[in-house]
Amino acid sequence: MRAVVLVVGLLVALAVPASASGHLPKWELTPTGVTAQFRGLSAVSARVAWVSGTQGTVLRTVDGGRTWKSVGPPDTGTLEFRDVEAFDADHAVILSIGPGTDSRVYRTDDAGTHWRQTFQNTDAAAFYDCLAFFDPWRGLAMSDPVDGRFRVQATVDGGRSWRQVPDNGFPPALPGEAGFAASGQCVTTSGPFDAWLATGGGATARVLHSGDGGRHWTASATPLPSSQSAGVFALAFRTPWQGVAIGGDFANPTAPGPAVALSSDRGRTWRTPGQYPAGYRSGLAWRGGTVLAVGPGGSDLSPDGGRHWTSFDAGSFDSVDCTPLGSCWASGVGGRVARLG
Repeated sequence: MRAVVLVVGLLVALAVPASASGHLPKWELTPTGVTAQFRGLSAVSARVAWVSGTQGTVLRTVDGGRTWKSVGPPDTGTLEFRDVEAFDADHAVILSIGPGTDSRVYRTDDAGTHWRQTFQNTDAAAFYDCLAFFDPWRGLAMSDPVDGRFRVQATVDGGRSWRQVPDNGFPPALPGEAGFAASGQCVTTSGPFDAWLATGGGATARVLHSGDGGRHWTASATPLPSSQSAGVFALAFRTPWQGVAIGGDFANPTAPGPAVALSSDRGRTWRTPGQYPAGYRSGLAWRGGTVLAVGPGGSDLSPDGGRHWTSFDAGSFDSVDCTPLGSCWASGVGGRVARLG
């Protein structure tokens, strides 16, 4: 946007080795050597991850974070790359945010040695926030509303080209409603056809759902607070049916209001769990049946799909991502990138 359960249960849910019994998982910081703020993050494996952020910075590791290489496009130092979606160690797509032509998409097929700009916004009223892929070919990039409806670009060739989704497939946006470019997770997918957009800024924090790959959308209200600085900041679906929404108010990050909502019906309805993290959180990821949440105020985990939460780290992160095999990474301010130990 312009701008407690038993420890044993936790360990089983997070697949922590028995030798670590009695200890919660922890983030292990990796030395990036830069001070950029990384809101874009894509976990490929335990060894491979990509991050993107301010000052046109894009980094990649292929050795589990022991070393990071700067691989961003040349002459992009004024851009903020708020999202990165990597398919493997060599292929990735990045999104820069901003009004007008600052919103761009680039793709690399050779580990960042070369990049090709595949999209540049030409509408001064549009502002792209984040992107997500169903698979290595089909993906969506989300903009704040233009002329009263959210705008989405779609790709069917891995981000090499983009076309605008007709806006008549979207419900009207609320006055002031928009997305938050806080973690690259304001749009997410699960399965071959289901996608969701996270919103705030209006009278109600909402989630928009598409069941046909992004062509048609319906909107549902959530119980999260909504204002110019509050709403849903991140979405994560374990399956097309089971999802979690998280957010709060970034201008008042310690506000006690409910920052989490759960859905078990593809995002049609949302409910507040009896327990939730204290304060604003901007990033979400599933690790098996466990949910991880991060934000400037710390990191939390829920071993039961979002119903109960435990804080396990006080450090600041903006985004979190996990692979299907359970390798998790987090990124944030001051060049902070960590791997879950």
